Amino acid sequence: MLQTLESDNHAIAQAVHDVGSALWFGGTVMGVTGVNKSGSDLEQGIDRIRVAESAWVRFSPLQWAGVAATTLAGLQLTRTSGRRLALQKGFAPVGAAKAGITVLGAAATAYAAYCGMRIGKAAEQAAARGDRIEVQDATAPTPATPPEIAKWQRRQRVTQVAVPVLAGANIVCGSYLAQSYRAGAATKGVLRRLLPGRRAR
Repeated sequence: MLQTLESDNHAIAQAVHDVGSALWFGGTVMGVTGVNKSGSDLEQGIDRIRVAESAWVRFSPLQWAGVAATTLAGLQLTRTSGRRLALQKGFAPVGAAKAGITVLGAAATAYAAYCGMRIGKAAEQAAARGDRIEVQDATAPTPATPPEIAKWQRRQRVTQVAVPVLAGANIVCGSYLAQSYRAGAATKGVLRRLLPGRRAR
């Protein structure tokens, strides 16, 4: 049984998962710290919003590819780790936490995109009315920002920060699970499950 656990090979699924997670995490960090803030270099508030919205729309297919790769490869790794889930102590709780974090991260990604759409729509409507649009950058309002735009900016800013936090937590959980595949870790995990009153050496 231990020999079977130690010989598990999920290199392709693990690679797809890690590349997808890196794309999801890294791209979002770049967007929050780079794309959103770079708009402050522009003169007009509407342009600050338009440039950021355009960049996020272009990145969106890659971002969702990262989310999909993380989710599907994670499901494959879970499917082929049935013995570990049942026998190796600590594997199942971390795996469940990772699954929950992935779902929350995907939901936060979708909501951030929705907030961006609402900001863009509200900004264009305000511009069509001839209103002056004052914003610090794509997600940071000023006291003079129209209330509807400011509301969605605040929501998007919070959500966009939550996405890389969740994506990063997903990577951390994945690293823990990957380390659990080592022979020593697998043996200790099984012994702790079978002999809960004793410490595996």
